[in-house]
Amino acid sequence: MFGNVRYNSIVPHFSPAASRTGLCALGLIAMEITAATPAGAQQSCVPAGEWSVPGAGRIAAPEILARAARAQVVLLGESHGNADHHRWELQTMAALAALRPKVVLGFEMFPRRVQGELDRWVAGELSEQEFLKASDWSRVWGSATASYLPLFHFARLNRIPMIALNVERDFVQAVRAKGFDGVPAEKREGVSRPAPPGEAYLGRLFASYSEHPQAKGRATARSDLEFLRFVEAQLVWDRAMAQALADAAARYPDALVIGIMGNAHVAHGDGVPYQLEQLGVKHVASLLPWNPNAGCDKLSAGLATAVFGLPAARPGDAPPRQRLGITVETASDGVHVAAVEAGSIAEAAGLRVGDVLIEIAGTPVKVPAEVRAIVDSMVPGTWLPLKAERQREFVELTAKFPAR
Repeated sequence: MFGNVRYNSIVPHFSPAASRTGLCALGLIAMEITAATPAGAQQSCVPAGEWSVPGAGRIAAPEILARAARAQVVLLGESHGNADHHRWELQTMAALAALRPKVVLGFEMFPRRVQGELDRWVAGELSEQEFLKASDWSRVWGSATASYLPLFHFARLNRIPMIALNVERDFVQAVRAKGFDGVPAEKREGVSRPAPPGEAYLGRLFASYSEHPQAKGRATARSDLEFLRFVEAQLVWDRAMAQALADAAARYPDALVIGIMGNAHVAHGDGVPYQLEQLGVKHVASLLPWNPNAGCDKLSAGLATAVFGLPAARPGDAPPRQRLGITVETASDGVHVAAVEAGSIAEAAGLRVGDVLIEIAGTPVKVPAEVRAIVDSMVPGTWLPLKAERQREFVELTAKFPAR
């Protein structure tokens, strides 16, 4: 169980809002990039505030930023829930924008269908809350809102076009179930057939897939259909974002296109960089944040164009996320409570396994992401009204978050 809810799913990871427990080989690769060093390690191999080229060593900020600014596309990786990663992204975006008069920003967080809302936001037609609602933020992403908003405001303040890079999770799920050819062309959101993966990428995907608890016993060889379908879904996801970036580069030929996405889509030149190359975008720079507890053996040549050293987090730097202490799953009739953690706020409120959440704080909820988004917004010492269906009757409960 993590945070306030856990999702029961066995589909590829789409976003923090869509699936947290799916077979996300890419997510596992991202974890490998920032794996903890052995006990007793005292110093990061990339000092805080400095840039390093994997396999080559330190590089001055003006040099690496100037190099990146000459690319067609720059990819900035992140761990979605790490606030320092988003601060680094904002800093890097601003530095690159100072070197290139024209910039376009692409975001993994948004599916193509909300592109019009991104345009309206940049044009200044929507308030912050109107934008989050119109872009369906709580459903399509819903995570770390406070950390992402400065990026969105940077785009709006400077009238920088924002591009929705992602696709609907239903499309990715369909590929996972039926394969790319099994999805009708009109349902592919314009995404073309992905280029096949390289051997190294395939190996990383298989290693990560095989280690995932939900994959145990499901695939014992790379030729197994279960694994091959999983790879197809991951490639479609990479291809979709690469295609959106390539289209933006063609539409804005004088601009630097910057893509914001998870580390795993960027690392090792796999994923999005590879698909971009196959689409004819040859000048791509990949920049990653480097956590101070990451093992130096991961800082190998080819990981990225460069990495930026982050300072060690200190207690209190980021407030802990609020937790109800429930496991929920989507069903045809709403959000089902599948488990209630002993001693949790949910248990104290009277939530039970089998309850169907109908409303939270007066807002109807239909998917787990909506539950999590509301709980994330709670502050210590506040109360949260809950309405649930229990054995064909409605019950009203109150979750009380203790003051810290």
